[in-house]
Amino acid sequence: MKPSTLRIGYRYRPNRLAPEYDALVIGSGIGGLTTAALLSELGWKVCVLEQHYTAGGYTHSYDREGYEWDVGVHYIGDVGVKTRTRKLFDFLSDGKLEWAPMDEEYDRFYVGDKVFCARAGKQEFRDNLVKQFPAEEKAIDRYMQLLAGVGGALQMIAMERVMKPWQKALSGPYRKWKTPDHIYRKTYDVLSELTDDQDLIATLCGQWGDMGLPPKQSAFIVHAMIARHYLYGGFYPVGGSWRIADSIIPKIQKSGGEVFTYASVKRILVENGEVQGVEMSDGHRIECPVVISSAGIDNTFCHLLPDDVVKATSYDRQMEQVQPSMGHIGIYIGLQKTAEELELPSTNFWIYPSNDYDGAVQAFMEDANAPFPVVYVSFPSAKDPDYLNRHPGTATIEIVAPAPYHWFEQWKGTTWGKRGEEYEQFKAELGERLMRHLYDKLPQLEGRVDYYEVSTPLSTEWFSGYQRGELYGLDHTPERLQQDWLGPRTRIPGLWLTGQDTLTCGVTGAMMAGMLTVTAMVGMRKISPLMKRIYG
Repeated sequence: MKPSTLRIGYRYRPNRLAPEYDALVIGSGIGGLTTAALLSELGWKVCVLEQHYTAGGYTHSYDREGYEWDVGVHYIGDVGVKTRTRKLFDFLSDGKLEWAPMDEEYDRFYVGDKVFCARAGKQEFRDNLVKQFPAEEKAIDRYMQLLAGVGGALQMIAMERVMKPWQKALSGPYRKWKTPDHIYRKTYDVLSELTDDQDLIATLCGQWGDMGLPPKQSAFIVHAMIARHYLYGGFYPVGGSWRIADSIIPKIQKSGGEVFTYASVKRILVENGEVQGVEMSDGHRIECPVVISSAGIDNTFCHLLPDDVVKATSYDRQMEQVQPSMGHIGIYIGLQKTAEELELPSTNFWIYPSNDYDGAVQAFMEDANAPFPVVYVSFPSAKDPDYLNRHPGTATIEIVAPAPYHWFEQWKGTTWGKRGEEYEQFKAELGERLMRHLYDKLPQLEGRVDYYEVSTPLSTEWFSGYQRGELYGLDHTPERLQQDWLGPRTRIPGLWLTGQDTLTCGVTGAMMAGMLTVTAMVGMRKISPLMKRIYG
C-alpha cells in the first residue's frame, strides 16, 4: 500500500524552530489554524504543532492508488453568499478558497422503505417539506420559526464563551432572559410538541449524523444550528478539502510563524502553576508562555497536562461531566470511471433502517449484527469540479457509519497497517456490510469498484489523536452545552483552548471557536479593528 503524497505543512525538526514564539498551538484542525491565523494578523508569531504527516485535522485529504478522498469535510453550508461564515473563510484564505454548490437536493434520506429529501433555499426547504407532509404545514411553519429564533441564542452562547468569570456572573440574568429554555432540551422532545408524525420528525432529524447523536439524546440548539447551516444548501471546496489548510497556512507564515507536521507534543509544561511551553515526543522543549490547545478537551486535560495540575484546578472532576462522541467506520472507494459516467450525484445519501433513530442506535450498541443505525454516503469527486484535473478518468465515494470504540479496543496501541489478520478480517466484514448499502442504492456500481479501504476508530486515533476515535469531540448533549467551563479560558495561566469542544462540532463550529479564542485572548478593543476588516 503506497503512502499518501498529499502533505501540507513543514516537517518538524528542532533546528527548524524559531528562537522564540509568541504562542504555540497544539493541533492543526480548523480551530487551531483559525486561531493561529488571526493571531498572526495581529502581529503574533505562532507555531502550530501537528502530530500527523499533514496539516488540517479533519479538513485534510489523502491520496492513494491514484485516488483522493477527504476525511471530514463532506459538505459545508452557509458559504453560497457573503455570510459571516463565508467572509471569515475568505479572510483566512485571502479569497483563495472557492466553493462549488451541490445538487439542489443536497441531502436524501432513505428511512426504511420511504425516501425524503432536503432542498436548498429557505423557502424551497419549507415548501418541499410541506409537499412531502401536506397535513403538517402548521407544524413545519412552527419549526421554521424555531430555527429563526435560535440565531440570537447562538450569539448569546458565543458571547458567554469569551466572558471573564465576573462578566458571566454580572450578565447571567440578562443572558437567561435572552436564551429560550427549549434550546437546551432534547431535540425529540421539542419536535414531538410540534407534530406526532414520526416520519416528519425523522426527516427533520435526518442530518443527526452531522453531530453524532440521535434526537432523543441531542441538544435542540445543536440540531437547530446544523439545520440552519444547510438551509441554503451544501457546498464543497473546489480542489478538495485539503485546500482549506493549504490556503490558510500562508497567513500564519506571514508573521514569521509556521505549521509543523510530524510534531507530536508529549506534554504541556507547567511550572509554579503557569504554562512554560511544551515538551515534544523527542524530548525537545519549546519554551513559550502561551499555549493554545486544539487537541480536544480529553487530550488536553487527561493526557497532555500533569495530573497534579489538573487536580489542583478541579478539571478532573469536571471531565466527569462530559463524554466523547461515538467512533466511526469510513469506507474510501475508487472507481475507474468518472462520476458523470457512473451517474453519481452530488447529493448525500443518509440510509436508516427505520424512523426510530434512537431505537436503531440502541439495538446496534447491544448487537453488532443489528443494522447500522445510519449509513452516510458521499460522492466527493462529483462535488468537486476540479477533481478530474487532478485524477482524470476516475471517481470516488465515501461511506461513513458509527462504530463503538470498544469493538476495536483489543488492538489499542498497535501500529497502523500492522494490526494483524484478525483485525483486517473484522474490518473487511464491516466493509462488506456497508458496501451492500451502496450497491442497494446504486446497483450500477456493483462489479465496477477498483479499490476500497476501511478505516476504524483506531485509524482516527492514530492520525487525528482522538483517544476514543471520536469524530465530533464531546457528545453534544444538553448537559455538555451547559458546561460553562467549556470555553477558550482555563484556570491555568497561559493555557487556552480552541476547536469544536469549546463551542460546537463541525468545520464552521470549530472555525468560529478560533475567532472566540482570539477574542478572549486579546480582548474586544484589540480584536474589533480586525473584525471590521473581516466582516465590513
